[in-house]
This record gives sequence, structure tokens and C-alpha cells, in this order.
Amino acid sequence: MPHRRRKGEELPSWKQGHNKSHKQVRARVEHAFARMKTYKILCDCRLRGDGVHHAMLGIARLHNLTPAG
Repeated sequence: MPHRRRKGEELPSWKQGHNKSHKQVRARVEHAFARMKTYKILCDCRLRGDGVHHAMLGIARLHNLTPAG
């Protein structure tokens, strides 16, 4: 959860840095979900019980295989 500032105050630089890194990670995750929806990976998963769980496990395995080669 990002740090919030109070009205009329500025955030310290370490909190701003933390917010920036949080924003970058969140953007990557949101883009990954958008790509999965585009490729129909997450299509109708919520109707099949734990389908999202199985889809994410498969994606994680594929992701871990790509750097290994």
C-alpha cells in the first residue's frame, strides 16, 4: 500500500522512493493481467472454481523456464 501524505505536508524522500518502486511493480502486474486476458488465459476461470490458481501456476512455471533457457 503506498504511503499517503497529509494535507499541506510533503512526503520524505524515502517514502517517495518506496511509492515509486511500488508503482512500477504494480504496473508490471497489471500489464501481465491485461496480456493474459488478451490471450484468453484467464477467460472464464472464475466459473471453474480454482481455475485461476491453476492458470497462475502454469504461467509461473513457464516464466521460470524462460530465463533458464
